[in-house]
Amino acid sequence: MTLSASAARAGRFCHARDLAFAVCALFGACAAHAAAPLHDACALALSASDALVDVPFDLVDGRVYVAAQVDGAGPFRFAIDTGASGVARADTRLAEALGLPREGSAANSDGVSTAQADTFRLRSLTLGTLRHEDVVVITRDYNARQSADATFDGILAREFFADGLLAIDYPRRRLSFSRVQRLTVDQPGTLAYERPFRIPVSIGDLQLEAQLDTGANVTLVLPQAHYDVMPDAAAMTQDRLTLSNGDIDGGRARLRGPLRIGALSLSDFEVRVSTRFPEALVGAHALQDSVVLIDQRSQRVAVCAPTPGTP
Repeated sequence: MTLSASAARAGRFCHARDLAFAVCALFGACAAHAAAPLHDACALALSASDALVDVPFDLVDGRVYVAAQVDGAGPFRFAIDTGASGVARADTRLAEALGLPREGSAANSDGVSTAQADTFRLRSLTLGTLRHEDVVVITRDYNARQSADATFDGILAREFFADGLLAIDYPRRRLSFSRVQRLTVDQPGTLAYERPFRIPVSIGDLQLEAQLDTGANVTLVLPQAHYDVMPDAAAMTQDRLTLSNGDIDGGRARLRGPLRIGALSLSDFEVRVSTRFPEALVGAHALQDSVVLIDQRSQRVAVCAPTPGTP
C-alpha cells in the first residue's frame, strides 16, 4: 500500500516535471535556471566565446594599444582610454593622412583645464566586428610628448564600448567585447559607479572614490588633501604632473598601502600628488596584473586579481 501511494505521487511529480520542461522549452526560460546562483564577476573573464571582439594588444608604459580600421583603411594604432569621454579621438597626423573633413571645434577637459580642439568626422571606426559609423572625433597632436614606441593614431574612448561588456586582460594581453555576457547589479565581485568610472577603492583604512583610467600611465593620483591624511605620508619629490592640456604642480612619493581595487591589492606603490588635481585616480600601472571588466549597461566594474598559473 505504501509502495502504491508512493508510485502515484511519483507519477504526478514526473508529469508536473515533464510539463515544466515543456514550458521551459517553449518559452526559453525555467525557474531552475532563474534561481541558479550568480557566479562571481571575475569568472566571466575566462570565457570569450560570445565576443564580438577578441584581439591581442600591445602594452607600452601601461597603456593598451589595439589595431583598428578607419573609413575602411588601416590598421591604425588606437589606445584604449576609459578616462576619455565620447566614442573616439584622432591624432592630427591621422586626420591629415586620410584627408578627413573638418567638422568644427569642441571643448576638451583634462579635469583641471579646458581647451578647444578641432573636430573631424569619420565615416566608420571598426575594431574586430564592432563598428561605429558617422563618428565625430576631437583631433589634436597626441604624440608631441610620446616616445617613438608609444605613438598612436587615435583613442577608443568610453562610448565605443557603451553597449556591452568590455574585458581588458592584462596578463594575457587580450581585449574582448561582448553584448551577450554582462555584469548584473547583484553579481558578486562587482563595483557600482554613477559617474564613469568612479569606483570605490581603499588605501589602508581610508575609503574613497577613484576614477578608473586606463589611459593614464600612473599607478595612483591623489589630491594633496587625501595624501596628507595617509599615516605613512612622507616628503615628496617635486615633479610636475602632465595632463592633456598642460602641466600642473605635483610630486612623487611612495605609500605602503595596501591599495585595494576590487579583488586587486597593491603594496609599496608610487603615488602622484597635486594640490590642483580634483579627484583620486587609479591609472594603468595599477592594473598590469589584473583583468578589468566594464559594463556600462548595468554601471558595474570588476577588477580581478590574476589567477594561479596565469602567464
